[in-house]
Amino acid sequence: MKFFIDTANVDEIREAASLGVLDGVTTNPTLLGREIERTHRRPEDILREICEIVNGPVSAEGVSLDAEGIVKEGKELAKIHKNICIKVPMTPDGMKAIRKFRSLGITTNTTLVFSCNQALIAAKAGTNYLSPFIGRLDDAGHSGMELVDQILTMLENYEFDSQLIVASIRHPLHVVEASLIGAHICTIPFKVIKLMFKHPLTDQGIKRFLEDWERAKKFKK
Repeated sequence: MKFFIDTANVDEIREAASLGVLDGVTTNPTLLGREIERTHRRPEDILREICEIVNGPVSAEGVSLDAEGIVKEGKELAKIHKNICIKVPMTPDGMKAIRKFRSLGITTNTTLVFSCNQALIAAKAGTNYLSPFIGRLDDAGHSGMELVDQILTMLENYEFDSQLIVASIRHPLHVVEASLIGAHICTIPFKVIKLMFKHPLTDQGIKRFLEDWERAKKFKK
């Protein structure tokens, strides 16, 4: 499984990259807007720095909803760095844009996927990545992981090239469940990445080792 980080915060991305397990980044207008407010930097400068930190796909998204606007914004974003992947909304105009991006050799990530039908359409349109938002589905009383399972089966049945990114992850158990199902990628908030390290027995074990070592030092000549 590949790990992406779901943030535009450069400090968080740099810290996650230092762990040696980061394969890519996903951003959106909300996340990028927060980083602009935090740093007072231009969005293109933020995205360029992210691409310099992580050698993998970096999803960036415009705000247009019509096909022409999506393509125009996407082409400008793609100029920032070769690793930029254009996030496209799961709409008819979004699918029209994906066909155009595909002809231009621009990588795409279909976002806001909430059903297997939507995933099937996006895969047939030629998207490189599919992003079902499992946390939001769980919040609405549906099973996000059940959808992930359905999409993976669909992709395998028809040998689509699209990869599935499990998005809207809320806690470490989501990552475990996604890995057991066989999801290709999880895009994980920084706070959840930190929680994945935690286990009380690990903390207890480290504490005991240090205490035992301190006792043993008393007997050294």
